[in-house]
Amino acid sequence: MSNTDPVVPNTAPFAPEQVQWLNSFLPALQPDQLTWLEGFVSGLRAGKAGAPSTLAAPATTPQLTVLYGTESGNSESLADQTVKVANKSGFKAKAVSMGDIKPAKLKGVENLLVIVSTWGEGDPPENAVDFYEAFMSDSAPKLEGVHFSVLGLGDTSYEHFCKMGKDFDARLEALGAKRVFDRVDCDVDYDDAFVAWQKGALAALSDIAQPTESAGGVMTAAVATPTVAYSRKNPFPAELTERVILNCEGSAKETIHLEMSLEGSGLDYQAGDALAVVPHNADDIVEDIIKITNLDADAPVLIKEQDFTLKDALTSQLDVTGISLPVLKRYNEIAKDVKLAEMLNPENKAQLQAYLYGREIIDVLKDFPAKEITADALVGIMRKLPPRLYSIASSPKAHPGEVHLTVGVVRYDAHGRNRKGVCSTYLAERIQEGDKVDVFVTPNKHFKVPANPDAPMIMVGPGTGIAPFRAFVEERKATDAKGKNWLFFGDQHYLTDFLYQTEWQDYLADGILTKLDVAFSRDQKEKVYVQDRMRENAKELYAWIQEGASFYVCGDASRMATDVDVALHDIIEQEGGMSKEDAAAFVKQLKTDKRYLRDVY
Repeated sequence: MSNTDPVVPNTAPFAPEQVQWLNSFLPALQPDQLTWLEGFVSGLRAGKAGAPSTLAAPATTPQLTVLYGTESGNSESLADQTVKVANKSGFKAKAVSMGDIKPAKLKGVENLLVIVSTWGEGDPPENAVDFYEAFMSDSAPKLEGVHFSVLGLGDTSYEHFCKMGKDFDARLEALGAKRVFDRVDCDVDYDDAFVAWQKGALAALSDIAQPTESAGGVMTAAVATPTVAYSRKNPFPAELTERVILNCEGSAKETIHLEMSLEGSGLDYQAGDALAVVPHNADDIVEDIIKITNLDADAPVLIKEQDFTLKDALTSQLDVTGISLPVLKRYNEIAKDVKLAEMLNPENKAQLQAYLYGREIIDVLKDFPAKEITADALVGIMRKLPPRLYSIASSPKAHPGEVHLTVGVVRYDAHGRNRKGVCSTYLAERIQEGDKVDVFVTPNKHFKVPANPDAPMIMVGPGTGIAPFRAFVEERKATDAKGKNWLFFGDQHYLTDFLYQTEWQDYLADGILTKLDVAFSRDQKEKVYVQDRMRENAKELYAWIQEGASFYVCGDASRMATDVDVALHDIIEQEGGMSKEDAAAFVKQLKTDKRYLRDVY
């Protein structure tokens, strides 16, 4: 509103001096002042009409905090979607990472939605570790007056399915908060469950917040709508334009470099994000399942109100390999096998775990055959085929309209059968250049190049963990960033497994890559790993960190990432002259400052 534009016309029912005064007064008001004035005038008018003379305070917008804990970015994405829908529904909502808040800050929060994933064997995700420990401790604040609901993300193939969601839900109640909508536990196919939870939780909070009105009228819970045409719910069919084997002849490994076109998709990504690939199952596995169950491949089946043939459903819709406790229980409701029932007894957990190792659904069908099973019953025991996430190996600034992946192909023998990774072999052999692959982007906002282009960067990425660092270095070259870059890479053999070797050597020659340290574990009698190279360069590595370097790790979570973390603690303790406790506090501060970042799996 301009101070020079008249807002009250001369025809208004005011004296000329009143019109002049209003035109000098109203344009100077701020939006919140105008809102207050509207409420004041409404109350004044109601009082003159015979209503109570006390002036009602203007309606306020209810606050909503959407707290998330995430490892791969899914919980954060759902939190962002929920905030957008909540704001349209009349709330003033904000998404908050568990890594950026202390439990004490929840005291006084009136409306709280929690979206949290479970990592590994029932652990909190990376950004939620400290918050979770504090929230479960005796020092956690009482939260009477907080209205809440929880959404848990998990994977039924793991024993402690959605443990974090269950823990937060129970702890909030124990601290005095009031549950307004029941917790929902989501498997990897979470889209429909999330939308139902979001709608129900916002509606429940809206009922509590009434009679508050938003700018558009009475609050209503909306349903999320996609901002782009292609998304998780509607993957983009990307053309595979190139596939190259990165390992040389004689390697024990099979690593492929893939390039796909995103032209016309509207999809955007940044270095550090992941690409989700929706795979198809191998024909031989599907055929074996149909054969062992003696079913008709063309038998019609219904999955979420969609019609498929049995073969199509097993090929493109269902996880036909992964075994989980829910899958086994559903199957034995049909098979009614005494031995399997005994194995499913909680007292025989060790026996069940030993059986499951290296086995797939085809083994269960063979070892515990059902006397009679229908096509609908067979698909009913399986969960939806989940997409596979791969760290993107390209910068969009270096390859506009393209996305690159680095994929390790999984093949092994177990229990008398040849096994194969569902998605890795799909990308390696079941599609050809020119074929389409269904994909969508999964943002990872917390795994990015330093915001300061002059800041140093240390990257530790053995094997396919090299993928995001190829993107990082491409990004820094494309943006002409001046910060130093140091890469630690490791694999089995120098001659056969040095992934992207010529690219790294060119970057070294050009000065874009400041330092490169490699560890090829099988090229000498004593195995050497990336953490060993870190220790050999301890003094310089610590100096880089003191200069403000960010430290990144990508790759295997079970061993490599743990060993690298131990090495980092030891280096800081040794070179910084610190105690173990002080070194641990130093590393913790690096994480808090978002200078120690991991993308592990």
